[in-house]
Amino acid sequence: MNEALYYRVSGNNIIECYLCPHNCRIREGKRGICGVRHHIKGKLIAETFGRASSVAIDPVEKKPLYHFYPSKQILSIGSFGCTMHCSNCQNSSISQCKDISQKKSTKAEPEDLERMIVENDLGLAAFTYNEPTVFYEFMTGLAKLFKSLNVKSVMVTNGYINKKPLLDLLQYIDAFNVDLKSFTDEFYRRITGAELKPVLDAMEIIKKASKHLEITFLVIPGLNDQRDQFINMIKYLAHNFGRTQVLHISRYFPNYKMNIPPTPPEKISEFVAIARENLDFVYAGNTGDYMDSNTYCPKCGHLLIVRNYYSVRVRGLRGNNCESCGNTIEGKF
Repeated sequence: MNEALYYRVSGNNIIECYLCPHNCRIREGKRGICGVRHHIKGKLIAETFGRASSVAIDPVEKKPLYHFYPSKQILSIGSFGCTMHCSNCQNSSISQCKDISQKKSTKAEPEDLERMIVENDLGLAAFTYNEPTVFYEFMTGLAKLFKSLNVKSVMVTNGYINKKPLLDLLQYIDAFNVDLKSFTDEFYRRITGAELKPVLDAMEIIKKASKHLEITFLVIPGLNDQRDQFINMIKYLAHNFGRTQVLHISRYFPNYKMNIPPTPPEKISEFVAIARENLDFVYAGNTGDYMDSNTYCPKCGHLLIVRNYYSVRVRGLRGNNCESCGNTIEGKF
């Protein structure tokens, strides 16, 4: 059993976990909201340590990351549990678990992962599928290993993590995709069981640390597709992160406990057009052939990266610069 980080024991043998903003108070034998941090005999045990729900090799664009070594393959590692309980979770079978001992898992030994990296000539690794914050100890141990192998680490996250753990993590993680689920606290409380402000705080900390950051916004009809709220969100992103902030606007499909019909493609198109008034790099997700996902130079319009689903070709870049006009493009290429 591996002891967790970021907790203390208070009176009456109650553990206070301060890894995420829930700041759970956990009695003996119980688990936190995440479902995988377990109070056993006065210690908080990280039940996810060394246990993977999935290990696979994906295109980096699948994270999604469009401006972080496009066209490269990435080793993807997931475990169990989550800091949120989203009604529309697409990975609920691994994220919404109440007892990890009942879940089938893969024993992810560092030497096996290292072998996969070497044999497949990979330079990227991602912590993804479920919320990586809840397997923090497992993630940081692997990220240290990957750093020694000159492999870049990526965290695909909901951003619901406290400041101290995030600051400690930044020395090992090179890029983040944060799922910004709404721009209202009411949505976060009702649909995810969390709050908005800690997510905004986390994104600002990541950006201030000069880590690569891309943001994903899933548009759910009737819940977070109000035009005025979306405009406010875009203005916030442009003001705090600049015009070059990469934003993915994705189409929702019914999942888990949510049966709302899919987002009309026209709504995605409308929101992409609104966002592009203030942001240079806005991409539509889950729309098939309805909208292209290519990258163009915001200065001269030159085609830089061609994407056809996960077939990707970098064709108009020289390093980080547009080969046509020399404009510097945000990202790692």
